[in-house]
Amino acid sequence: MKTMLEGKVILVTGGGGGIGSATCTVLAEHGAQLVVSDINQTAGEAVAKGVCEAGGKAIYIEADLKSEAAIERVVARTLAHYGRLDGAFNNAGVEQSNIPLTELSLEQWERALRIDLTAVFLCIKHQAPAMLLSGGGAIVNTASGLAQIAIANAAEYVAAKHGVVGLTRAAAVELGGRNIRVNSVLPGIVETELISRLAEQHEFKTFLGRSKDRHLMGRFPAPREIGEAVAWLLSDHASFINGAAVPVDGGYLIN
Repeated sequence: MKTMLEGKVILVTGGGGGIGSATCTVLAEHGAQLVVSDINQTAGEAVAKGVCEAGGKAIYIEADLKSEAAIERVVARTLAHYGRLDGAFNNAGVEQSNIPLTELSLEQWERALRIDLTAVFLCIKHQAPAMLLSGGGAIVNTASGLAQIAIANAAEYVAAKHGVVGLTRAAAVELGGRNIRVNSVLPGIVETELISRLAEQHEFKTFLGRSKDRHLMGRFPAPREIGEAVAWLLSDHASFINGAAVPVDGGYLIN
């Protein structure tokens, strides 16, 4: 039986991290051929190697997404290796500084906007023309539950993720008629190493406790659960889903 993403070439940014690596595993299980991109060579290469050892196909391409030239190179190398690009999961990002807005430096603000929002714009800018070479494709961007609401001490992150949803919708308007669907996923708090690291900070640990109470299913999701939603959105099973901001949060946003 044909798998959901069989034969599709999919690029994953931030592929070495918690959500990214789990999603790479899920995409490969659904038949995708992967490009794992990450600034962390050790982590990215390990994910690509794991996919190949499990019988899938994957290559690793290092990229610092602050650089438009680096993003161009990733897309060009994808085309050189596989001959096509069918999908992209623009997932790379940085966390909030976890300090009040009035203490936030311009450098911290600009870092978040550059990686969490501007890099997504640059990825779409270069991915879309590559997809058009083979007739179209699908793009999924990682936003956040904080693209719909706000919390204290996360102004730069909240602003960037609200921007990702707006960018996703704008791209969907422009590209939908050219057979490229663009959607975003809105995870709540996901059980990753990043969250474990932030939980060492007392204020964030308190926030985590309150947040778990708002997750109606009584737990935080595993990274793989985000990956399954991404896989579906990238597949032809979601062929009429375009411009959507899809919560994958166990009901966090409705509580």
